Amino acid sequence: MLEVNAAALEHEAPARPAPARRPMFVRIAALYGPRGWIAIGIAAALLLVVVPVLNLAVPGDHPLHISDYTVTLAGKIMCYCMVALAMDLIWGYTGILSLGHGLFFALGGYAMGMYLMRSIGRDGVYQSDLPDFMVFLDWKELPWYWAGTDSFLYCLLLAVLVPGLLALVFGYFAFRSRIKGVYFAIITQALTFAAMLLFFRNETGFGGNNGFTDFKRILGFPIATSETRLVLFAVTGTVLIAMLLLARYIVTSKLGRVLTAIRDAESRVMFSGYNPLGYKLFVWTLSAMMCGLAGALYVPQVGIINPSEMSPANSIEIAVWVAVGGRGTLVGALAGAALVNGAKSVFTVAFPEYWLYFLGALFIAVTLFMPRGLVGLVQQLRSKGA
Repeated sequence: MLEVNAAALEHEAPARPAPARRPMFVRIAALYGPRGWIAIGIAAALLLVVVPVLNLAVPGDHPLHISDYTVTLAGKIMCYCMVALAMDLIWGYTGILSLGHGLFFALGGYAMGMYLMRSIGRDGVYQSDLPDFMVFLDWKELPWYWAGTDSFLYCLLLAVLVPGLLALVFGYFAFRSRIKGVYFAIITQALTFAAMLLFFRNETGFGGNNGFTDFKRILGFPIATSETRLVLFAVTGTVLIAMLLLARYIVTSKLGRVLTAIRDAESRVMFSGYNPLGYKLFVWTLSAMMCGLAGALYVPQVGIINPSEMSPANSIEIAVWVAVGGRGTLVGALAGAALVNGAKSVFTVAFPEYWLYFLGALFIAVTLFMPRGLVGLVQQLRSKGA
């Protein structure tokens, strides 16, 4: 037997120092290859240069002109893409199916709607400092929870923090009790349905079944002008790109690998020494906050927010977007939301009575023939071609 001199080995092969941790922006820059960053650059150019020029500088009768309606529609669809991205983080990468994400989206919309209602001032029907619906219901003063809603920044914080706080509290008790699968989905659906019934009541101070509408201005600028719509469109697109980068950073990090492990085998993750509660609660709360921000950007572009946004059917439709595009793929979530909502805009005008049948048939077809969604189908065709 040969004796090994451990000291000599240590002298001859010293331990290699750990590599220096790269700054976060460097790691984010490495997430996408050159082709990915080129695609993001093209998207940013479209949002900030091409669309504004085609909307403002090109005459209305020119074939390249982009109408105000198209700009608003594109901005609305980008808000839906944010919600799909948030859903994909919890469902596609963590395995948590939520049928209540419409609630978080609507709460963010209501927070921004409160600011927009306060911005109307005395330009309303009743020429009062109170919103018109409060004057109609003979309210004498604003409720206490409306305090500070004349501030844009405060309402923007509410749009993010209120959904996040609700998700944090709800998620803590649900995940601590190890509720998951179809039971968790049903509870989230019940939560959004209960909130919808609450917001339908006039005495809650949120406009009842009519909600908030007839907005006049935002940050002092008229909300219906082409310039304001373009700014909202550009801001929405920029936030969407930022959310995509954040989501990509999360799913490619160690945190993302743990989330994927929780999705595939939560029991084995626990036996490996990890507590899934903190990881699930983090991504669940973050997803809710992303939905709230999307709702805050949605309301000034669409011009209305009411309790129907909390309906369970809307939350189910969010899951359909992700399934159609391909869950577990961030690009798939964006593609699914854009495709379904683009088709919805066309079909509800051409065939309004058949739209729901089309949506149901699309979901069934994807479930049966494309379980990995459109992105999975494209990847499969590429592999066959190679």
